[in-house]
Amino acid sequence: MKQILTCAALLLVAVAVRAAEFPDISIHDLKAAIAAKKVTLIDVNGTDSWKNGHIPGAIDFQSSKEKLAGLLPKEKSALVVAYCGGPKCNAYRAAAKVAKDLGYTNVRHLSAGISGWKDANHALGKGS
Repeated sequence: MKQILTCAALLLVAVAVRAAEFPDISIHDLKAAIAAKKVTLIDVNGTDSWKNGHIPGAIDFQSSKEKLAGLLPKEKSALVVAYCGGPKCNAYRAAAKVAKDLGYTNVRHLSAGISGWKDANHALGKGS
């Protein structure tokens, strides 16, 4: 029993450390950052999904991967938010990791994802 509890504790610590790598941002705080024009958004849902509806101003990660460095702000402490489908989706990590590897220090995750954004009845941007 002691081994099981030890393993469970270690697993919880590992999950907490990994989650802290890219802290969550709420929809409310993201909307405020968008209104203040203080955020760069990266949509990791794929180009077809991005075309059908994304958070306004979001970069389509799939079609911009190679040129992402040129699309992100010059200031490395600028807020960069990556998102994907919803709370159970981890695809956002690809974009968040690229931003982090490029030296960005304020990379966050919208865990609600596009599904949470839509559920909150917020406007969508449409792409072509």
